[in-house]
Amino acid sequence: MPRRPPEPAADRGTLLRSGPFHQALRVCIRESGLSLDRIRSRLAQRGLAVALSTLSDWQRGHRRPGGEQSPLVVTALEEILRLPGGSLTRLLDHGPGLDERSGALGELLDALPGSRDQDAAIITQQQKVLIDAARRCESVWTRTLIRARRDGMDRYAIRSFVDPGTDLDGREIHALENCRVGTILRHHARGVMVAELLFDHALRAGDTWVFEWESFDRPAQPCVDHGHGFRQPVGHFLVQVRFDPAALPAECHSYVRSGPDAKPCRTGVLVPNAHHTVHVAASDVVSGVLGIAWRWP
Repeated sequence: MPRRPPEPAADRGTLLRSGPFHQALRVCIRESGLSLDRIRSRLAQRGLAVALSTLSDWQRGHRRPGGEQSPLVVTALEEILRLPGGSLTRLLDHGPGLDERSGALGELLDALPGSRDQDAAIITQQQKVLIDAARRCESVWTRTLIRARRDGMDRYAIRSFVDPGTDLDGREIHALENCRVGTILRHHARGVMVAELLFDHALRAGDTWVFEWESFDRPAQPCVDHGHGFRQPVGHFLVQVRFDPAALPAECHSYVRSGPDAKPCRTGVLVPNAHHTVHVAASDVVSGVLGIAWRWP
């Protein structure tokens, strides 16, 4: 599914701090000036036999190092690419997606059969966030294009988190196109919600499907950021934030995080255009959190 790893406005240092692994590896290889074949030869000189296809898959995010000799290969890559020791190895400690095995999210997914299935490849996902005149998030609109991986795929489970102090019962999910809302489960103590979007149409393996939904909150505090976490690869992702003309931010920036609780790393300055919007786009995102943050005057 993925074509090329994303190139958000992050430099090598930022990627080595925050990952994900494949983006950091690709940028480091590019900046080294070495071809994959040259790198493979230098690995072979160290007694490490690695196929060109494997190195290519690692830097594209199609696969992650996981074989028995992979730790030795990654350590050798750090030396060949003249990187600080452990800089690539550390990034492998971050899993390929958000952790759904434990905590409040895990409890909700356990109660919703099939919600962890990755029966759909996500080709494109777009989000539009509206910030109202009171500096609060009015709504988040999402359009998703998927390709079914198996026959019979007929639903999609969305995960949702609210800021502390927000009324979770006040979060509404509206199905807009080619879907309807099914089961909704909430964990009030942790501000987590899981909801089914039903297609009322069973897809065959290879079929594509586009659907839209919108969420509405009743936030207690002004909003200062919007982030989207990735539990599986997304071919192309776009998020746009539109501010009410009466509530324009003092500054905006994009950021990445290796996980929902990790420290964010700034990846670029964003300046609202004449329509009071900013956006970030990335291709072949496989893990972590991508978002936009802002500061009010």
